[in-house]
Amino acid sequence: MTMARMPHIHASLLDGELHRPDPGVLPYGAHGGADDTPVQVSVVVPVHDEAENVEELVARVEAAMAPTRRGFELICVDDGSRDATPGILARLAQSRPWLRPVYLIRNYGQSAALQAGFDAVRGETVVTLDGDLQNDPADIPRLLDMLDADPSVDVISGWRKARQDRMLSRRLPSMMANRIISRVTGVRLHDYGCALKVYRAGIVRDVHLYGELHRFVPALAADAGARIVEVPVLHHPRMRGRSKYGLDRTLRVVLDLLWIRFLMRFLHRPLQAFGGVGMALLGTGGVSLAYLAVDKFVHGNDIGGRPLLLVGVMLLLMGVQLIATGVLGELLTRIWHEPQGRAQYRLRPPPTASDPRPEPASDEQDRARRA
Repeated sequence: MTMARMPHIHASLLDGELHRPDPGVLPYGAHGGADDTPVQVSVVVPVHDEAENVEELVARVEAAMAPTRRGFELICVDDGSRDATPGILARLAQSRPWLRPVYLIRNYGQSAALQAGFDAVRGETVVTLDGDLQNDPADIPRLLDMLDADPSVDVISGWRKARQDRMLSRRLPSMMANRIISRVTGVRLHDYGCALKVYRAGIVRDVHLYGELHRFVPALAADAGARIVEVPVLHHPRMRGRSKYGLDRTLRVVLDLLWIRFLMRFLHRPLQAFGGVGMALLGTGGVSLAYLAVDKFVHGNDIGGRPLLLVGVMLLLMGVQLIATGVLGELLTRIWHEPQGRAQYRLRPPPTASDPRPEPASDEQDRARRA
């Protein structure tokens, strides 16, 4: 195994203070009456200009989830659509209390849309998929059963093994990116770009998405302590609508990857990141100036017009600045954690006698499981 409209804001006076609900998030049951069924599974789908697909998407998610007898909610996050998507979602939600549309005021991008969905979930398990119907909602029950069967697994990531996209413009760049991301982050997956994933809700609460980080959710989840397995899933060609992705995302992926690398290795120890480079520059500049000092005072040569003098001074100053930046980073880390009691670590619930967690699998077992 291996995405605009401005919502109406209603104000109420509670305890003498004016409280406003979160704009864009519609209360559960607001369209079709309250539903007392406990929510076990939250399905989060960002959509942007998907008027041709969203109705079928809702129907297929319902067809997949209803037979499972699990209480579920479908959170469709409209990411500032300019077509009829918001109106269709509002109409569908009137007769479906489990459908909870979230309307972003403008197009923020997929990462912000996913985060808005994560902020609204109420289930114990969170499922994500794209709104273009290339992911198949029929895979969701199987993935949920797999997650329930193995308590040691926190995230199941889909793998579009038989991907139905163009080779040169989509599949080849994706394969290269997956290899680079796997190597840099240490979380080895065949398909980081597959939107179909299943998470335990605790992991989602520990992941915060900014910029374009939705591509790196598995790496962020692993950094939060999650154990991840990858499972082949169905993939269909896009039949309606237009793809929102292109080759221009390559540079953004590279820049975000640099941030992820820093985040995973040096978030709690910035002095080691900046200080290491600073010490190297400081040492190189110091050696250069020491050599010039010997040349000046021992050999009596003039060094005033030597380029090495300027290079040495520049390296020395850059080294001092980088070390100072690392010290400031350490202070900011403590300011972030200590005043509000934020821990630098996360705890995992202990295994129970009736449901013990197995020992971590070896690399060979993980590779065999993903195969």
